[in-house]
Amino acid sequence: MAQSWIENGVSWVYLLNTLSRFAVWGLGSIFIVEILRDSYHALCHQVDWLAKWHNKHHMVYRRDLSIISVKAYQESQLYHDIVESALLLLIATPMALGIGESGLWLGVVYAGTFLYGASVRYFQGKIDTDYNHLPGPLEQIPSNWWVNRTYHWRHHFDNVDAYYSGVFPLVDKILGTALSLKGKTIAVTGASGALGQALISQLLGQNAKVIALTSHPDRLTPGEKLKVLVWEKGREHELQSVLEKVDILIINHGVNVYGDRSSSAIDAAYDINTFSALRLMDVFIATVTGPQAKATKEIWVNTSEAEVSPAFSPLYELSKRALGDIVTLKRLDRDCVIRKLILGPFKSQLNPYGIMSAGFVARIIIFLAKRDIRNIIVTINPLTYIFFPIKEISSHLYFRLFTQGRK
Repeated sequence: MAQSWIENGVSWVYLLNTLSRFAVWGLGSIFIVEILRDSYHALCHQVDWLAKWHNKHHMVYRRDLSIISVKAYQESQLYHDIVESALLLLIATPMALGIGESGLWLGVVYAGTFLYGASVRYFQGKIDTDYNHLPGPLEQIPSNWWVNRTYHWRHHFDNVDAYYSGVFPLVDKILGTALSLKGKTIAVTGASGALGQALISQLLGQNAKVIALTSHPDRLTPGEKLKVLVWEKGREHELQSVLEKVDILIINHGVNVYGDRSSSAIDAAYDINTFSALRLMDVFIATVTGPQAKATKEIWVNTSEAEVSPAFSPLYELSKRALGDIVTLKRLDRDCVIRKLILGPFKSQLNPYGIMSAGFVARIIIFLAKRDIRNIIVTINPLTYIFFPIKEISSHLYFRLFTQGRK
């Protein structure tokens, strides 16, 4: 009896190990196929002779992703999708045969589905399986962990040298092509502060056009791609016409009343740090109209590390936490992409004792934004990287359960 139990136990362990091995190799092979597929796509935009074939794919679609003709669409399938998926099979099959792991055949089957779909589209002219190119208005914001229509639309009509990924945006996150800032019109509040000026410098380096919103225009020098507008809190609705032409709004202004706990200090902290930012968000969200607006419109909000960590300035912490919670609440409506900037102490007018430099913080913000990170944490405090995700996920779930969206 004991021997039978041991033999059964060994059999189950062997089975579990076999299944686990198959799953690991299988999932790995799918990711390998995706990396190869997206890398080939990126090469099609860098290598001239590949670009001649690939451009047939780009020339097929109108701005609403409708096709110019069935014949042109079929030709694009032949020169791009069929060639691409056939190459994947030519690489995945020898790899599965050579290594001898059965799980690798999942990658072969996965690559085969692309070839099958492309063949159907070529021979029958059907677009039903071409999910990322289905025509019509863009009703969702760009997805973060997989590629939806809105995400891929940007590759065709925002920047053809970005957004290469087809299913999982892994390659785009590695290359920094998951968000293109080139040619974008970006408005920055608190533009004359240390971080504001550092962000403007980084954005101009990305070939963006910047609108600096500030109450101290004398601290900034306008240029060909930098427009300076005088603005102060309480006048948010006056920016409606400006924000209609803006792709990304970076809400970066704030105040630190330090140890003051007077009524006027409470009013100032909440009015500037919380309510002014929320009024600006509402004005900007009202401009997210039109069939493709969800693809390019974004808000970045500097909520600060004070969301989860002490800043030794209670009113700053309270007002920033309130802002952070309401931003999490607003994200549920998915009007547009909303990024949080969770920043640790950096040297500025608000914090002359900051440890990091504003230039360093701005560089990391841009680096992570281009990889489509929605919660951008820049701090030397390791606990923030643990506590913030826990707080954000729990708040998201709580708000989702006990609030209702617009009807």
